[in-house]
Amino acid sequence: MRLVQFELHNGERRVGVVEGADVREVNTARSVREVALAAIDAGVGLAQQVDSLGLGERYDYATLLAELKILPPLDHPDPAHMLISGTGLTHLGSAAARDKMHQAGDESTLTDTMRIFKWGVEGGKPAAGEVGVQPEWFYKGDGSIVVRPGQAFPVPSFADDAGEEPEIGGLYVIGPDRKPYRLGFAVGNEFSDHVMERKNYLYLAHSKLRSCSFGPELRVGELPQHLAGTSRLLRDGEVIWQNEFLSGEANMCHSLDNLEYHHFKYRQFLTPGDVHIHFFGTATLSFADGIRTRPGDVFEISQAEFGAPLVNSVGSADTAFEPGHVISL
Repeated sequence: MRLVQFELHNGERRVGVVEGADVREVNTARSVREVALAAIDAGVGLAQQVDSLGLGERYDYATLLAELKILPPLDHPDPAHMLISGTGLTHLGSAAARDKMHQAGDESTLTDTMRIFKWGVEGGKPAAGEVGVQPEWFYKGDGSIVVRPGQAFPVPSFADDAGEEPEIGGLYVIGPDRKPYRLGFAVGNEFSDHVMERKNYLYLAHSKLRSCSFGPELRVGELPQHLAGTSRLLRDGEVIWQNEFLSGEANMCHSLDNLEYHHFKYRQFLTPGDVHIHFFGTATLSFADGIRTRPGDVFEISQAEFGAPLVNSVGSADTAFEPGHVISL
């Protein structure tokens, strides 16, 4: 089952199930979060809860996308109660990168980046019931940074770069019992400032404080072991860069269970009713191939198992807002 959230022309919200070229409205549902919380309360799965509500009116999916009526597939009425985070160095990447790691020899000669990657390869997929090595972790922001599918990413005036990061994200709701419940997964563009990060790896935290997008669809259920999609960059309607985008545990050095454990082991992330979007990392970047984006460039990230591609563009630098200035009271 693949779910979307969308708006009608009068601004009312709806939840829908994707059926081919159509979106079928889920009766009485106004948010995926509410449906998920009802499923938790009833002790059933998300798909079963949707089935119990039944489906109603049909809408043309392509029209909803073209008119920017499709919302992110999970959100919170109060953006402050939606946490966006992620993990890095989780995917195996190219054979060349792995060869370089294996040839490095003594761990003392490794960079911090390669050391963490090596730890993940050796201990990121623990046996059932055991805890593996913790991954690199970063905070992106709250729900206010999420850009809906089809819209442009705002670019801060102080940014050095505006680059895509095609990833799979896990979508979660915290239940009344303070336990995290995974609703499913979505394609995401984690969108980062790679030039800033390249200056010094300690600037990683700064480089991640940017907008992001995910969706348009929430894929209910387990994640396939192997996912092979495509990440493309278009300029003036022409593809200027394209590469395969691999994900799923078969292409990762960490298990999803391990990544989820090391995020939700923190008590402050278990507030009932909160929403979490957690990006699982990538090994595919146009920046790694020497590409620098410009305003108007379009990102297109597709995985066949997730339905419609996620499309966003690079916006112009926001020069109207002057950040960082404090007023003394």
